[in-house]
Amino acid sequence: MELLLIRHGLPVRIESDREVDPGLTPLGHDQARALATWLEAEPPDALVTSPMARAVETAAPLAERFGLTPVVDDDLAELDRGATVYIPLEEIKGTDDPRWLELMGDWVGPAGAARRVAFQARVVAAVERQIAARPGSRVAVVCHGGVINTFLSSVLGTEQTFFFEPHYTSISRVLAHPDGRRQLHSVNETAHLRSVGDALPA
Repeated sequence: MELLLIRHGLPVRIESDREVDPGLTPLGHDQARALATWLEAEPPDALVTSPMARAVETAAPLAERFGLTPVVDDDLAELDRGATVYIPLEEIKGTDDPRWLELMGDWVGPAGAARRVAFQARVVAAVERQIAARPGSRVAVVCHGGVINTFLSSVLGTEQTFFFEPHYTSISRVLAHPDGRRQLHSVNETAHLRSVGDALPA
């Protein structure tokens, strides 16, 4: 079974005094359409998405092009669900921005370790449910950078949960063998983004 872990497209930047759930920017929609076109050569048999708007909107062109009904799995939601601000982490990572420091503070120390363990358990269980339900198929799972990092770290058996930055609408592939083995096949595929003039990772 082949699992395509796809990060959502570029979302709208939002700051509010209540919970936010941003959808995609115009570039994000272009990325999602380019992804669907790229996968015509290897169409997915099933489509699963996080419940968050940026993932649902990214999945929409795939659903339309391949005639699939997206399955929404609540446990694929990102770790920032319920936040009152959405700023792409690429903008603030490694800075003194208080929002970055607060996010990092949530994931260090004993309390942070407990959150990481709980998040990984939720994510791994969600992905494994999809694997178990669709043996022998190709399944596209549209989700988030934290979700992808967390599942791939479990496949690799690494202690570092967040070890790379998936590009928007990038594809990371995992082969799920019937004997329970999970094989990392590729990480952060972005060739389809050249068609939208997107800035690819260096």
